[in-house]
Amino acid sequence: MAKRIVFVNQATGYLTIDVINEFAEEFDEVALITGSIRIQERPLDSSVRVSYITKYNRGSAFKKALSWIIGTIQIYFLLILKYKNFEKFFFTIPPTAYLIALCLKSQYSITVFDLYPEALKAFGLREKDLLYKWWSAKNRRIFSGAHKVYTLSKNLEYEIKKYSPIVDIHVIENWSAFSGYKPLKKEHNRFRNDVELKGKFVIQYSGNIGITHNVETLVEVAKKLKHHKDLIFQIIGRGERSNVIQALIKRDELSNCQILPFRKDDDLFESLCAADLAVITLDNKTSDISLPSKLYNIIAAGLPIMAIAPSNSALSEIVSNFKIGRTFKNEEIREMCEFILKLKDDEVLKQRMISNTLEASRKFTFKNASMYLMHYLEKNPTIN
Repeated sequence: MAKRIVFVNQATGYLTIDVINEFAEEFDEVALITGSIRIQERPLDSSVRVSYITKYNRGSAFKKALSWIIGTIQIYFLLILKYKNFEKFFFTIPPTAYLIALCLKSQYSITVFDLYPEALKAFGLREKDLLYKWWSAKNRRIFSGAHKVYTLSKNLEYEIKKYSPIVDIHVIENWSAFSGYKPLKKEHNRFRNDVELKGKFVIQYSGNIGITHNVETLVEVAKKLKHHKDLIFQIIGRGERSNVIQALIKRDELSNCQILPFRKDDDLFESLCAADLAVITLDNKTSDISLPSKLYNIIAAGLPIMAIAPSNSALSEIVSNFKIGRTFKNEEIREMCEFILKLKDDEVLKQRMISNTLEASRKFTFKNASMYLMHYLEKNPTIN
């Protein structure tokens, strides 16, 4: 019998492409249901059949949720009409799509990038709310019945096992879109020259500026350090709170802050390499069930990291274990200021962290994609 599998990811990027390409070598037929395909390094195998649905909307919470619901409905009909006899492989974008698994009779697997409904706590959802209880009940059935469940960290594995202690979970760490790239030297960096950063120590946040990203904390740090003329705080990205961040900078007259638009794929690596210190933020409500994918691109760029996150988060664990930066709580403004000034003035410390980061980058490469297929083909262990 032919081996056939269909992948579901509303926003397909390099991670999904790398995983699908591994399966394309093993399966007779491989398909993908997606709203968009973002090719950064390696293209999608030409043999993969693609069915398009509505695009994932990265705008307001309402637009995002609407794109999830519409996408899930489209996915459902494609799975029962076009891919009925295929094995199913869900990524949690949209986060509602894997709930369809309960309506299907075929084998299914799930990759959990963000765990729901827990991730909705950042938007005010409480454990006693009806939606939370309904979704949690579905999770208990879905995770227990999955062929394989993949996730990114031990923290996420622990949270998933709360739903089903017997679920077969494989922790596979993500990787960078820039695996194998060499960091660009500052003097050869066009982006650094274009935005007038010569002679500046650059603290950079690059990514989404949404409700859960708490970029306001970085603005507060910039405010405390505004008299240090050799420092520049660079905020690059997009999101529903971009206007709020701009208003804060304008209100406090922070000439040491730059707001720049989201970078295109062709410019992203060069813009990351322009920084001296990268900032990653993580919302306290979701720190145990989320791990920012930007982390791996920052590591590939060889940057020291200032993480604004709980100390027990998976992000903090990586930063600490590899000795590639420091983690701070939201309220530790003074400590963040001291760290930035220390790193700026201590070249030995800075170079040590850069060296550690480049060493860590060897662990987070696209070769990790092969582990998805390896574990998929393994028989599930017998649970006594």
